[in-house]
Amino acid sequence: MLQNNKGFFLLELLLSLSAMFLICLVFIPSVTDLRKQSVNLQIEKKMRQIMYEELEAKLIDNRTFANYTLVQNEIGYQITWKDSFGQKEVCVKVEKTPLHLENEICGSLE
Repeated sequence: MLQNNKGFFLLELLLSLSAMFLICLVFIPSVTDLRKQSVNLQIEKKMRQIMYEELEAKLIDNRTFANYTLVQNEIGYQITWKDSFGQKEVCVKVEKTPLHLENEICGSLE
């Protein structure tokens, strides 16, 4: 019943290892790219949240227009107020690092 298959084990092992290597070669760059996109989306979400909180605080509390930097999770968010066309505008900016891209989001005070 059992056949003698001398010499085929090494060949099968090499084929399976090369197939796994090719799969990893294709999927690892995709996974790292997805991780970077996920980090950028999380940062952009936080930037929008900070912008809306600043606008809401100005409308409710009538705070002064102060520029400052907020650091959360080792990421520095620069909050600046600008005067454009007679309207005040708040901008939240994040500098470029190896983990994420530079981004800026602005919203006007109505």
